Amino acid sequence: MINGLNPLSTLIKRKVNSAKEGGRCVTCLSPYASHGLCLGCRNDLPRNRWYCYSCALPLAFATPGMRCGECQTALPPFTRALIPWRYQFPVDGMIGRYKYHGHRKFIRPLLADFSQFLDQQLLPEQRPDLLIPAPMHWLRRWQRGFNQAQDIAEFVGTRLDIPVAADVVRRRRRTSAQRGLNRADRLVNLANVFEVCGAIPERVAIVDDVVTTGATVRVLARALADAGARDIQIWALARTPG
Repeated sequence: MINGLNPLSTLIKRKVNSAKEGGRCVTCLSPYASHGLCLGCRNDLPRNRWYCYSCALPLAFATPGMRCGECQTALPPFTRALIPWRYQFPVDGMIGRYKYHGHRKFIRPLLADFSQFLDQQLLPEQRPDLLIPAPMHWLRRWQRGFNQAQDIAEFVGTRLDIPVAADVVRRRRRTSAQRGLNRADRLVNLANVFEVCGAIPERVAIVDDVVTTGATVRVLARALADAGARDIQIWALARTPG
């Protein structure tokens, strides 16, 4: 005991208070979590440390502004992509538990950190005027119960004070599932699928959960560019390694 204080009891009290404030970590079940993740698990998330400036494809090494070979050959119809994590363990499982099973506790820590990441990356003059969540066909949304891209857009839009428009782009038709398709097949699957049905400002950001081959965001960005957008960003939680 030092100066009338018991160091052990003080430490226990701090840990109990921490557990009450943050709950258990969604990955390791540690009771000492902040916003759903303990410090160790948060530090172990697969950061997209080196990436293509245009499409955020994870690279073995990259300098600021560097583009992957594909983007050097043919620039995409969007300006840049801001994607903080690679789609690997445990981020893939966290997104999957939320996306396919509706377990929102797994996505909350990613949303909180994603908002902070965007706030740090963007200067005031670089912020878009509108967030556009990747649209989902009405039948698939009815089956799932929500559009994960819209959830993400509304969360970060509230944090960053940027309006969200979920109705300015719609899917003309339902497409086959994109999982398992390569990039060329995805582009064929998505041909003429998006229709812009509202006014589009010059600066927008497309919001989605995961960018895999980049086919969906390329087709959607092209439709927005044809509708008048000039600065199109891609915001997503995770990017699949090449």
